[in-house]
Amino acid sequence: MKLYIGNKNYSSWSMRSGVLLAAFGIPFEERRLRLDFSPGSAWHDVIAGVTPTKRVPVLVEDDGFAVWDTLAITEYLAERHPALPVWPRDARDRARARSLCAEMHAGFMALRSRCPMNIEAFFPDVGARLWAEDAALRADVARLDAAWREALAARGGPFLFGAFGAVDAYFAPVAVRLSRFGLPLSGAAAAYRDALLAHPAVQAWIADALREQDFVPEDEPYRTQR
Repeated sequence: MKLYIGNKNYSSWSMRSGVLLAAFGIPFEERRLRLDFSPGSAWHDVIAGVTPTKRVPVLVEDDGFAVWDTLAITEYLAERHPALPVWPRDARDRARARSLCAEMHAGFMALRSRCPMNIEAFFPDVGARLWAEDAALRADVARLDAAWREALAARGGPFLFGAFGAVDAYFAPVAVRLSRFGLPLSGAAAAYRDALLAHPAVQAWIADALREQDFVPEDEPYRTQR
């Protein structure tokens, strides 16, 4: 299989699928495309041929069959590899994990818009200012904190449902955002954030992102240069 992704430094959606595949040791070939949406760019030349959405990530089988959207990719991988605990084995835990993924997929817009993904940069001063002035951001973080604490208390950690799974891969980019902007968390939620950032698959993604050395101005609202 091939997984088409954007810049590892910026593409939170790509990170979810890439980390999930790596965490479970599922063989795949990575095809990275620079987040350059200008006419005639490699992005348009390549991605238009594999998905009608022209967005990443997209998973492509050897016969050309493509699956796009992170939730669809996750479900496809779970069905293709039923022996792997992509989702929790317990039915209620599985439903709750899917609920949390769907909530992340569709919500937390203040956090995602005000604190964009940027692995190689740290903005604690910006984070402090945003925290003070943006009630919607504080509400998003409070909801994350509560959801994480509830799941951790029920299953004992270190990940939301015990062992690392799809829901944890889904929250890996969130852990990056929270850490880079220095946003406050409760003790249990902060420990989970740190466990996510320390996971080998997440560490490998971060290391690749740091090696990119690529500045994409459209993804850098708080800097004009690296």
